[in-house]
Amino acid sequence: MDKTDCILIVDDDLEIRRLLVDYLSRNGFEAIAARDGREMWQALERHAIDLIVLDLMLPDTDGLTLCRDLRAKPGKPNLPVLMLTARGEETDRIIGIEMGADDYLVKPFNPRELLARIKSILRRTRALPPNLAPDSARYLTFAGWTLDTAERLLTAPDAVATPLSGGEYRLLRILLDHPNRVLTRDQLTEMIHGREAEPFDRAIDVQVSRLRQRLRDDSREPKLLKTVRGEGYVLAAAVERRER
Repeated sequence: MDKTDCILIVDDDLEIRRLLVDYLSRNGFEAIAARDGREMWQALERHAIDLIVLDLMLPDTDGLTLCRDLRAKPGKPNLPVLMLTARGEETDRIIGIEMGADDYLVKPFNPRELLARIKSILRRTRALPPNLAPDSARYLTFAGWTLDTAERLLTAPDAVATPLSGGEYRLLRILLDHPNRVLTRDQLTEMIHGREAEPFDRAIDVQVSRLRQRLRDDSREPKLLKTVRGEGYVLAAAVERRER
């Protein structure tokens, strides 16, 4: 029998916690609630969590800090996070993506939309983007870097290895599967998030910026992950696939 996906709701509003736990439970999920960061970490130790719905504003530690700390925690860098924010400011959404959130939803929201977002995130984090053909090679090497596709580890030319978040891994895989080819923001958004880009949606730009930091690529004059003005982005490197 397949395991029921377990969703952790982290929100200091008791009514929202009860509503979402009940709604998700009635729609085929196991749902657990936490009211702050301390309870979130306790729940992660006690349960096999598949996705976190994380409120931006919490009484002890804000959701952005928790998301950042989660990405840095051994064994947890790829755990999907859906960020909730009471504000619709674009800056909040950009910062959420910068900290490693997989998606965001502005309060107040319809529980049906939250359910749809959760299902979409779980689908795309468990499979390669639908546009990409499966690759049997475990290691992808480029410009002295190596991506371990099994462990999702990016190893630098100086042998320093870094685990990638789900969004970072998917973006890099897309670029490595289309080397030296310009991909537009809309194409990248569709391949990574499975949705059309919203007006002024800068999530892709933020993710590219994060990936450049991982690749130690100067954002002012990038040599590896380049911006093609008015078109999109291109990975300027040859890619070799190998089993070992």
